Amino acid sequence: MSIRHLAIDLYRAQQKVDTLEKTRAAAPPQEQAAVEEELRMARAELRMLRKMLDGEKETGLARSRSFFGAKKK
Repeated sequence: MSIRHLAIDLYRAQQKVDTLEKTRAAAPPQEQAAVEEELRMARAELRMLRKMLDGEKETGLARSRSFFGAKKK
């Protein structure tokens, strides 16, 4: 997956977390448990996407460094 697509997915996941946090704050006590569970899953997805994006950025840096730093025979 490209960095651009990961960034778009990360943005959407952050928007979902923000929406669920607002929903949880406005929800009646009997519905908060269900919203809290959905929020927990959304936060886990957000963490996973951040790690993926950070990994892609680091991998790209390593590739460019090794390519330009290679010695010619």
